[in-house]
Amino acid sequence: MVVVEGWSDTQRLALAVQCDTIETGGSALGERVLERISLAQKRRGVIVLTDPDFNGNRLRQLILAAVPGVTLASISRDQGRAAKDNPHKSLGIEHAPIADLQSVLLKADQQAQGKRQESDIDLAFLLDYGLLGAGQAKEKRRLLGDRLSIGYANGKQLLARLQALGFQKHDVLNALKGGPDGQNN
Repeated sequence: MVVVEGWSDTQRLALAVQCDTIETGGSALGERVLERISLAQKRRGVIVLTDPDFNGNRLRQLILAAVPGVTLASISRDQGRAAKDNPHKSLGIEHAPIADLQSVLLKADQQAQGKRQESDIDLAFLLDYGLLGAGQAKEKRRLLGDRLSIGYANGKQLLARLQALGFQKHDVLNALKGGPDGQNN
């Protein structure tokens, strides 16, 4: 997950990389946004990419204080400056060259790799619990995808998603029993 300041930043990142974003809503940083960032950090890891200005720096510091372990990424002021039609010297992620965004996010993602919880799920586990190869495997994968909010996936995709998001065997078993928290929905 990448934390950005606003919708324009999300749109620019969509041109550069495939990622999910959390928008702070500008320089504001409400409690609900911090809760979303905290949950994303626990499940997937978070990269904070805010504008190279005073408010962007302030947001980075507030997020870092509230959600330890996030990874910081940044662009320079020159990279964030709009190239043309910029009488006000506009500065932000939404103006950064796509190649620069790809580069800083790749570097941040590589730094964050060591901080993420590794999944203990493997192909044998999926086979043992009827998520692959069994008569009801497709329906079980659909149910699991809904309960873990990862969407339907074939066997190979399911393994990749579960591992990428750091899910553990107990998470899958609880979801198969009745939901992400083990309760029937």
